[in-house]
This record gives sequence, structure tokens and C-alpha cells, in this order.
Amino acid sequence: MNSQQRKILEQVFGNPVNGNLEWRKIESLLLAVGCVRTEGAGSSVAFMHSGVTVRFHRPHPQRAALRYRVLDARKFLEMIGVKP
Repeated sequence: MNSQQRKILEQVFGNPVNGNLEWRKIESLLLAVGCVRTEGAGSSVAFMHSGVTVRFHRPHPQRAALRYRVLDARKFLEMIGVKP
């Protein structure tokens, strides 16, 4: 994990929840911690790590992940044992 991904990890776990993070940076973080990405239909994307899977819909047309996506990413990271 590089320094930019560490910063994103800290922002994902920050309070209050930042709903202005770029989704591509969250995807980069998930890949950096060892997740496997599977593309679905349309904007659907799934990440799997240690038998745990989470599904998201990429934001469009805007780039920012809304708060609920950031919270879902935080819960997934906690389930796989990743914390700042």
C-alpha cells in the first residue's frame, strides 16, 4: 500500500464520513489490500477477499462516492481486518 492509499484508508475511517472521496481511489485501496475485483453488468463491481464478497455500483456520472458507499467500504475493510 502506497502513501496515497494510506491517506484514503484514513479518510474512509474518518468521522464524519467523507462523501466526497473519488470512487476510483477507494477501488485502488481495495485492490492494494489484496482484494480481487470482478466486473459485473453495467456499473456493478464486486470485491472479494478471504471468502468475503462485497458488491458496489460505481457512481456515475459523478466521480465521488456518496457516504453510504464509503460506509459500506469501511464495513468491508473492517470485516477483512484492515484498519488505519
